[in-house]
Amino acid sequence: MTLIQLTPLDLALSAILVLALALLSLRLSLGIERRLLIATLRTVIQLSLLGLVLKFLFVQSHPLLIAALALFMLFVAGYEVMARQQRHFLGIWGMGVGTLSMFISSFTVTLLALTIVIQAEPWYSVQYLIPLLGMLLGNTMSGIAIALDHLTHNAWQQRREIEAQLILGHYWDQAIRDIRRSALRSGLIPIINAMAAAGVVSLPGMMTGQILAGAPPLEASKYQILIMLLIAAGTGFGATAAVWIGSKRLFDERERLRLDRLSPVKAGA
Repeated sequence: MTLIQLTPLDLALSAILVLALALLSLRLSLGIERRLLIATLRTVIQLSLLGLVLKFLFVQSHPLLIAALALFMLFVAGYEVMARQQRHFLGIWGMGVGTLSMFISSFTVTLLALTIVIQAEPWYSVQYLIPLLGMLLGNTMSGIAIALDHLTHNAWQQRREIEAQLILGHYWDQAIRDIRRSALRSGLIPIINAMAAAGVVSLPGMMTGQILAGAPPLEASKYQILIMLLIAAGTGFGATAAVWIGSKRLFDERERLRLDRLSPVKAGA
């Protein structure tokens, strides 16, 4: 089975549908048409550039170049985590919490998958490393962003209850325990829903791509199962790390609640 090549005209026809959605948003006064068009433009440019970069890396396959691309993806994901929160931590911690959590989770899970499960040779092969890391970062990023947003929002809303518990002699981790658990549950709900619907309601992206490329459906399903399990583990470990680091950051060394370490709420959020 040969892969059907797409032409720029094919992509342009698909873009017309998004343009129609933007016009509908304008007609209904939803106010999202500008963000929709910008996101569409970013998607086209970013994926096109990534295709060119990967084409170059497939030829060169130099470990330092691959590492540079992986770190670039990590820092962009860290920025996106910060940008998706109504109240994010100020200073370097704004990006630091999400970036560190994704490094701990996504990079570790990817490394284990490449060296133990897939056993790619070499383990940093572009064909496996970049797609796998990209899927893990993308999904872990969403879970961490939701968990952190829930954590900071509820800490702000329930600041008087937290301070009351501190006055009564509770430690910081006891005072914020319920909020932390709720934040973790919120961060894990998307991946749990995705896993529950996989193969029944939705056909996941990697499996779809492999089938379109001509891979046997059963083999494609095996890879998709692997990816879903890795994403679940990465999201869980990443959200746990982010919530723990974020919770600790909300208190100082004297266990006082420090909401001044959070940015003001975004306008229109």
